[in-house]
Amino acid sequence: MVSSQKRAIQNYRSRLGERGLARFEVLAKDTDRDLIRSLARRLSEDTPEASELRAAVSKSIGGDPPKLGGILAALRRSPLVDAELDLSRPREEGRKVDL
Repeated sequence: MVSSQKRAIQNYRSRLGERGLARFEVLAKDTDRDLIRSLARRLSEDTPEASELRAAVSKSIGGDPPKLGGILAALRRSPLVDAELDLSRPREEGRKVDL
């Protein structure tokens, strides 16, 4: 890219940053393109409607954050906890190969 083009992009992105906006890429189905663009356009506005939309979307997809230690808790609930299993294996050297 020519330096003037790079400078123009840098200036544009810095102006976006001053407004509190950021540019990022989203992967989605092609059929959802218009929906995602209109949602992003609405969320970028500083209006009460945007705040309501943000709250509704967050409530719809957010839920509770995952709790830490879920795998460890599941392993502790396992019926094999007190089974006294012998999981050791004999150490074998393997086979000899002529190179």
